Amino acid sequence: MAAGIRDKVAILGMGCSKFGERWESNGEDLMVEAFMECIADAGIDKNEIQAAWLGSNAPQFGVGTSALPLNMALRLPNIAVTRNENMCASGTEAFRGATYAVASGAYDICLALGVEKLKDVGYGGLPAPAGNITLNDMTAPNGSAPGNFAQLASAYRAKYNISRDLLKEAIAHVSWKSHQNGAKNPKAHLQKAVSMEQIMGAPIIADPLGLFDCCGVSDGSACAIVTTPEIAKKLGKTDLVSVKALQLAVSNGYELEYNEWEGEHFVTTETAAKRAYEEAGITNPREEISMMEVHDCFSITELVTMEDLLISKRGEAVKDVLDGFYDLDGGVPCQVDGGLKCFGHPIGASGLRMLYEMYLQLHGRAGERQLKNPKFGLTHNLGGAPFRNVAAVAIIGRYNA
Repeated sequence: MAAGIRDKVAILGMGCSKFGERWESNGEDLMVEAFMECIADAGIDKNEIQAAWLGSNAPQFGVGTSALPLNMALRLPNIAVTRNENMCASGTEAFRGATYAVASGAYDICLALGVEKLKDVGYGGLPAPAGNITLNDMTAPNGSAPGNFAQLASAYRAKYNISRDLLKEAIAHVSWKSHQNGAKNPKAHLQKAVSMEQIMGAPIIADPLGLFDCCGVSDGSACAIVTTPEIAKKLGKTDLVSVKALQLAVSNGYELEYNEWEGEHFVTTETAAKRAYEEAGITNPREEISMMEVHDCFSITELVTMEDLLISKRGEAVKDVLDGFYDLDGGVPCQVDGGLKCFGHPIGASGLRMLYEMYLQLHGRAGERQLKNPKFGLTHNLGGAPFRNVAAVAIIGRYNA
């Protein structure tokens, strides 16, 4: 019977490029930048890597349609490389491929890398991937990301009878908290703290979402090298960080075709979270999860996700946010590195960038934003719209033999 991957895979090393408007670099440059940190951290020769996975959302975003750019940019030894795309979970999907390959015993050491070069396509927001809209897909035409997630805010307000002003204050606090954290991170795109007054007074993009409630567009890359705990120990690694759980859930049409769902939360995130907690052996996530990086494409998304991850009770995330529960010094710090809000969202890179922060924290290497003795770090990606999406939840922590 399947038993999951808890503690079967250790992270040997991780790396992350500087995120931002990287006009001077192409996609391959960003891969190399992240990989050089990762391979140095792992302490191995690149010829020891036996297989790799490349997460990238669409060919026009900098690395084409195949896996060739990864092997060629890094000069890997003619190994098998798989290019995968799973919307905003593409980076986590690459990590899942490498992790499962090691857990299965097929390979000893694998690489997962995510990259995107969004700025070069010339859009102010996320461009629609070519060919992504089909004739039988009636959800995409005339939609926009801010508009879709503004509807999530409206549905949440209606479900829990929350005033617009109170919700606006709560999502502003979400943004404020992330900018406070991002100001401590030299790899973030946006590294300037902003005040609540600036956030509350910013132009409205899609009511109630203001300018500071929307994540930016960036270029970036992040990667991980994984192996078994036994091999990691033979390589001289101590204080190992291992994968506790990794779960994906994908919409099946329920949100669009039935009327039980009221549009105020993400069915897939709740499903993936429950599976991940079971796999990791976590029974009380509010008490056991030490820190989180969640998919804050919009601040309302983060707030709702806190409930889908079973950290806040239904309808109570607003109170928890305003009480500072998710601040850096709160009960479960969220967006410890600044989140998508400060890094932007180079789609294929985001999931691995989130894991990179959790990995640094667990090793005590996060500098000014270092938390005291974290045990479990959770990451969450959401690709698509509230009514049709893919959700990924990963949990990593200190290895238990």
